[in-house]
Amino acid sequence: MLLLEPFLKFRVLKEWQSYINGFKAYLQLEKSLSPNSVEAYLHDVGKLTQYLVIANLAIYPENIRLSHLQDFLKWVNQLGMTARTQARVISGLKGFYKYLMLENLIRMDPTEMLESPRIGRKLPSVMNIDEIDLLIAAIDLSKPEGERNKAMLETLYGCGLRVSELVNLRISHLFFREGFIKVIGKGDKERLVPVGSHAEKQINIYLHSVRPTVPLKKGNEDILFLNRRGSKLTRVMVFTIIKDLVTKTGLKKHISPHTFRHSFATHLVEGGADLRAVQEMLGHESITTTEIYTHLDREYLRSAIIQFHPRA
Repeated sequence: MLLLEPFLKFRVLKEWQSYINGFKAYLQLEKSLSPNSVEAYLHDVGKLTQYLVIANLAIYPENIRLSHLQDFLKWVNQLGMTARTQARVISGLKGFYKYLMLENLIRMDPTEMLESPRIGRKLPSVMNIDEIDLLIAAIDLSKPEGERNKAMLETLYGCGLRVSELVNLRISHLFFREGFIKVIGKGDKERLVPVGSHAEKQINIYLHSVRPTVPLKKGNEDILFLNRRGSKLTRVMVFTIIKDLVTKTGLKKHISPHTFRHSFATHLVEGGADLRAVQEMLGHESITTTEIYTHLDREYLRSAIIQFHPRA
């Protein structure tokens, strides 16, 4: 472990940057990750290089050992990062060193024995159907954007979409005759999601009565949901629309676009839907991600025990 001389510091950082550039290409081309996911991975590796500079350590990527990473995590903890954030950083570093192993750039993975901090599995916030109906009923349909907003919320809940999938939804991806819409999910992976009658009806109202009145901006001809200037809606705009409706209705829950997706999945599972089918509709790569929706309402669980357990 050497103190960084200016020339050595330049050489070390240059090699780190070379490896990071290769990692970025790997994430984009081989893993087909979204720009946001790629940025998150690079940010995590960047934290480690930032620590090495601050600690004045001249260590090449291939010379990093478990002890260095443990010291790095102590530093990260002192910065006040939550356990969840620390776990994400560790995940990013594990991905980086997995790439270096695949490319035969290192012989040993120093992250192999690196343990993530224990974090509780947080159950997502979920709305009941009355709360969803209340939010949708609060939309002002006297305004042109009202029909659009109603169509968006019906689609979020009716199809369980991520907000990025909603704003990127295309007219050419609507297959109402077959009862499906095509969704482009994480990593540009396509999936077909069944579309319910409420969402289909509201999309058709918006598509044929409101959208034709919006001045189209070039390049957005096939985008379904447009802002008043004829461009694709931003994720932030969808968050703002829902936040305003929550304020208007006086609901005390933390509700975001993702809450509609959580509610979609929870209501399906509670209704008896097959977990594999829900996984497919949500576009989850792993069934373990979908299993979080198997949580049951406490009152339901209590009544089931009272009703069926012989010692109740």
